Amino acid sequence: MKVLLIRHGATKGNLAKRYIGRTDEALCPQGVRQAQALCGDGRLAAVDKLFCSPMRRCVETAAILFPHMQAKACDGLRECDFGVFEGKTADELKNNAAYNAWLATGCTEGIPGLEGPQTFFARCARAFEGALGECAAGDTAAFVAHGGVMMAILAAYALPRQAFYKYHIGNCGVVLCACAPGPVLRVLDRWQPC
Repeated sequence: MKVLLIRHGATKGNLAKRYIGRTDEALCPQGVRQAQALCGDGRLAAVDKLFCSPMRRCVETAAILFPHMQAKACDGLRECDFGVFEGKTADELKNNAAYNAWLATGCTEGIPGLEGPQTFFARCARAFEGALGECAAGDTAAFVAHGGVMMAILAAYALPRQAFYKYHIGNCGVVLCACAPGPVLRVLDRWQPC
């Protein structure tokens, strides 16, 4: 089986470097252009199954990339909630004690009162494994989701193992993987459309 992990196109919040998790932003014009460029570059394989986060930016990206397919929305593929940091930039938060405490942990502790990293990682893993369970051995499955979700999946399943942040994916970035039972992912290729 092959797996395409695709991050959604850019949103206005992404361009402003805001923490955008639960905010249901649409693609901005640049994000639409990114998805169109990715669709037109000829490297996206034909897919048998298409899964995406239910957030607008992911649904819109999936519709541009695979216009003749209906994506199955998976709630477990939602981005993490940034709580009181949501919608703000690092510069706006630089004097916030809770934000600085979170950064001091390497962002490994949960944001106060919200889903912690381990809960987030487990949610992403359940959603990914559940989707893979709907695929046949020879299928190519595409996942259109968020950067944090893609990093969580790769950190959990890709070999050789690397830290979560080593798997950063830019907007409309793609990671093509071979997927063996387990699941175990082997990265075959990575690219950005522009």
